[in-house]
Order: sequence, then structure tokens, then C-alpha cells
Amino acid sequence: MKQWGFWSVLAALAATAWATSADSRPPACWPRFRGLEGSGVEDGKPLPTAWSKTENVLWKTAIPGKGWSSPIVWGNRVFLTTAIPDGAVEAPWVPETMEDNGKGYPTTVEQRWTVLCLDFRTGKKLWQREAARAVPNWLTHPKGSHASETPVTDGERVYALFGNVGIFCYTVDGKPLWSRRWGPAKMIFNWGTAVGPAVVDGRVFVVNDNEEKSWLLCLEAQTGKELWQVERDEGSNFCNPVIWRNALRTEVVTAGSRVVRSYDLDGKLLWQLKGMSYVTIPSPFVHRGMLYIASGHASGPIRPIYAIKPGASGDISIAGGATSNEWIAWRDSQAGPYVPTPIGYGDRIYSLGDSGILSSFDAATGKPGYRQWIAHGPTPITASPVAGDGKLYCLGEKGNMVVVEAGPEFKVLARNDIGEDTLATPAIADGSLLIRTLGNLYRIGKR
Repeated sequence: MKQWGFWSVLAALAATAWATSADSRPPACWPRFRGLEGSGVEDGKPLPTAWSKTENVLWKTAIPGKGWSSPIVWGNRVFLTTAIPDGAVEAPWVPETMEDNGKGYPTTVEQRWTVLCLDFRTGKKLWQREAARAVPNWLTHPKGSHASETPVTDGERVYALFGNVGIFCYTVDGKPLWSRRWGPAKMIFNWGTAVGPAVVDGRVFVVNDNEEKSWLLCLEAQTGKELWQVERDEGSNFCNPVIWRNALRTEVVTAGSRVVRSYDLDGKLLWQLKGMSYVTIPSPFVHRGMLYIASGHASGPIRPIYAIKPGASGDISIAGGATSNEWIAWRDSQAGPYVPTPIGYGDRIYSLGDSGILSSFDAATGKPGYRQWIAHGPTPITASPVAGDGKLYCLGEKGNMVVVEAGPEFKVLARNDIGEDTLATPAIADGSLLIRTLGNLYRIGKR
């Protein structure tokens, strides 16, 4: 208890730092994948429990093309990306065999990589900008898209990354400011790319991990000028970096299948951690002052979740069968999900598997709680859970959202269905949820 009390003090100090910087943030604020610090949590206003394609729908806007990036929000603006094909949009399909899963999916028509901005209040399109166009000469995952990277905003500019194309910066009003392009690189299993950028203190961070040459790039947010670049001994990854602004320092944390690494804002390696699964897809996230990292590919012997304390340095890998060390508060070697990022809410960590199994753990100690199957039907899950107003929101791939009461006891509050393909992680802003489907963006709220 004394040790957890110390880390609680650090968490409070970190929260104070965030509160100071939050003075300039609007009430509706979900500026990156899974919101602030990648936490997936937005409390403060009541959120809806039940809805349908018509009930509690504040607005619904058709989105051209195909993209599984998540919507982000800053004030009265919603930003998202898409790839508009020269022809019909094809729905995702689930590979029937592992061989099919590793083949990749070819694209034979021209794609227009596009950034969209909608009015948060009405859903009306405010602007649309074409970033680039070409016929892709690379493959994607059969369920994927050419616009799977979630953009990020600092309230002044929006930064849209298309992994095999480049990064494009606009003002929040849609004025193009700068761009940087690069060529495609081979990805494991020909799955394409999915890693969005991160931004903090006037700097933009881009992680490009692939099978050829991996790197972390830091750009000046205002101009796009390169500040530094470091090479990474890392293979393909699909997890977003997170900015960990703790009470001791600010870190750029990049998960990886070989090594998890944390850098300072000047590119200096602070610490690293070995012991992840074969392919890493869940993104790091921050909860109550600690950093949580997970991976869960089914082919390996380990599918871990780690809880990491602030201030680590050097190699913090756990030796042998240990479950903790100086810098790791706890590890569960079999709790990590394959695709969805876990979430911390209250004093619990929740891990949602792509098969629909929801598990809970004590956030401080890692002690397991319940383990329940929540999916209705054989629908897999790709989107990460989000939380607020005492509820967890777990979205399946066919528009089916299970709402679970947060806490140590398992209780389903509602099962909602909008009947459309849904692989993108929802956003929460100003008492409402933004749910992206294959062809639409819904804003769900109490009417």
C-alpha cells in the first residue's frame, strides 16, 4: 500500500500538469487515437447507454471512400481521414485461413488520400482536402484500408499520416501548411500500415516500423522541418506511439514486437523492455500515472500486459518467471489482447480480446478479476474499448456495441446495433460517442 501510495502521489502531480495544460482545451476534446494520453477515457458528462440507427442519433453523415482511422475532435470540429477509390468501395472480409490472412489484399484502382473536417454540432462537412493520389503498389490486410492511421491535432493544426505515402499538415480551417513524403516499405504479412502520429510541445513524432528500415522521426509542428531521426532495430508494428507526460519528464513511448522503447523529446533512448508477443498491435496508454503496454499474438508463448512506473532507465526487462521488478509494478504474461488496446478506468484495467472475452485486473497489482464473453454472435472485435460515465463501450465489427458497467463485478447494461461494418475505435466528446462505420459517421448522444 505504501508503494502504491507513492505512485498515486506521482499520478496526482502528473494530473496537475495535465490540468494546467488543459486550460486551453475546449470541452469537446479527443485529439488523437483514444483521446488524451491514449487512455480511451472521457468523463465529465453523462453518456448514452442505449441507441439504434435512429434512437439517440444526434446526426449521421456519409463519409466517402474507406478508412478505419478514428475520428478526432477539437471544439466544434471533427477530423478524420479516408481513401477514396476510383470506383466502388469494397467492404472488409475476414480471411478464412491463416494462409489467406498472410497474403495481403491488392488494390488496382487509384486512391485519393483525403482529410475531412465536419461540424461537431451538426455533422455538416466544413472542408475536404486531397492529400495525395496514386494507384498503391503495396498490399493491405483484407479487413484493412489505405487510411487506417488516426490523425492528431493540437488545436491549431491537424496532422494526417498515411503510412506508405507521407504526413500532411493543415490548419484546423483546412489551409495546407506542409507535407513530407516517403515511399512504401514492405510490411509483415503484407498487412499495410496503421500507425498514427503523436504531437507535444510543438513537435510531431512519426514511427515507421517495417521489414526494411525502421525509424522514429521528429518534426517541427509549425513548419515540418526535421529536428531529428533515429533508426530503430525493429520490425513491422501497428501500435500508435504515446506521449507520457508524467511527474518526472515527458516521454515518447513506442511499443514493438522486439523491444518497447521510450525516448525523450530529443531522441535519447531512456529505457527499453523486451518480452512482447510475435506481432504487437495494442498501443501503449497511461492510467493513474503509470504506463501500460500489451501484446497478444496467439502464435507465441507470451501475451503480456505490463504496468510500468515513471522514471525507468536502461533495460527494464523482467528476468525469468518474475512478475515485477524495480520499474515494472506487475506483469501478467497471458492477459494481453491481440488487436484492441486495453483500457484503464477507475481502479481496474480491462482487456478485451478480439474474440469478445473481457477480462478485468486490479490496476495497481494486476490481480485478476472477472473474465466474461461479451460478444453477441460470432462477430470479432477490432476496435479498442472506450469508457466514460461509469461505462465501458465495446464495439464489434458489425456495428454491435456492448455497454458494460465499470467496476469489479461484471454487468452488461445494453446491447446496441447499428448494423454496419465498424472497425474504427470510437471517440467520446461532450457527452456523446462518435462511431465510424464503413460509409457513415454517427454522433450518438442523449436526445
